[in-house]
Amino acid sequence: MIFGIDVISTLLGGVAAGMVLFIVSVGLSVTMGLMGFVNLAHGGFAMIGGYLIVLAMNRLGMPFVAALAIGFVVVAAVSTIFERLLYSRLYRATELDQVLFTIGLVFMMIASVTLAVGPETQPLTLPTWLQGQINLGFISYRTYSIVLIAVGTVIMLGLWLGFERTRMGAQIRAAVDNRRMAESLGINITRLFTLVFAFGSGMAALGGGLGAEFLGLDPQYPLKYLVIFLIVVAVGGLGRITGVFYASLIIGVVDFALKKYLPQGGTVFIYGMTILLLLWRPQGLFGKST
Repeated sequence: MIFGIDVISTLLGGVAAGMVLFIVSVGLSVTMGLMGFVNLAHGGFAMIGGYLIVLAMNRLGMPFVAALAIGFVVVAAVSTIFERLLYSRLYRATELDQVLFTIGLVFMMIASVTLAVGPETQPLTLPTWLQGQINLGFISYRTYSIVLIAVGTVIMLGLWLGFERTRMGAQIRAAVDNRRMAESLGINITRLFTLVFAFGSGMAALGGGLGAEFLGLDPQYPLKYLVIFLIVVAVGGLGRITGVFYASLIIGVVDFALKKYLPQGGTVFIYGMTILLLLWRPQGLFGKST
């Protein structure tokens, strides 16, 4: 009985962590699949959004939900400026140029946040209604983790419906699968790039705020979690909403369990499994074969 409860607790914790990974990584998957742009600064937008959300709550007394909305909107707006002024100039550049530019942008974000706020970890103070535990009938578990699972599921369903059942979603899928053909059909790729980039960055900001209690929040955030975000995208497949969702859950549960039962170097298994997987399926576990 105790063993079963421990397994369920581990699964719930892993799924909650996976939902955070999904919310942050799904925007990176779509933008990389659509634009073909190696955006290593995606985690930087998540960090900035997390800081905006946490500081709005801690210093301005803003409610949690309102702070999340502000973080999403502000980062989406700022990323639009970045995309038009900076990213668009490198769409046809080599992958090396894109990597150097975005990793340089990451260090600028880190330095800016350190100067403006300081190097200390920013704590997320959850509102009263998200604290404590909730009785699920078979187990009592952290309320915030259960809310994260519910929110992540709703976001996934909303993105899937938007991606699969709307005109904009059809345009995005067409551009991901064959950009040149999409352009020949009259799809405004430039406008599509800007909208998707802004939305993806806003999602990263939302994930940065929601995950601050799980992952922590400090100026080194973009570098600490860059590899994990890239692993989720690689396993899930570029531009695949459901693929990123499943990959996030798998990695979240495995990583949570390894850190719980093998705290000394447990993450190494994640890297090893990812290498073996990509040697077997370079397009990812849920990616479309070419």
